[in-house]
Amino acid sequence: MDFVIIVEGKNDRSRLAKLLSEEVPIYCTYGTPGTKQLQQLVKKVGNRSVFIFTDNDASGKRIRGILRDTFPDAEQLHTKTGYAGVEGTPDEHIVRELEKAGLQEYIVYPEPDLFAE
Repeated sequence: MDFVIIVEGKNDRSRLAKLLSEEVPIYCTYGTPGTKQLQQLVKKVGNRSVFIFTDNDASGKRIRGILRDTFPDAEQLHTKTGYAGVEGTPDEHIVRELEKAGLQEYIVYPEPDLFAE
């Protein structure tokens, strides 16, 4: 795998894992990362490309800024304002963000809701 995705927490990781093939590495910051956590992430990432998928709230923006400094070439993905974080974002929005990032071949598309109006 030539890329990784970094998210804020384990619920975000679980949420994305349901929509991505299982070989995609998803790493967590577990909140605002400190120096030691950042060093561990850099080591895990190695020379792979990085996608950062965070909430669109104050904490998510702060974490995104820290990660952007650590991984300046990373592609930024985020939820829309009003969603309850990555874990509360509808499948459709997450899939759109992943598609915009060019990750279509790794998406596990959810079954359509046959009872939706």
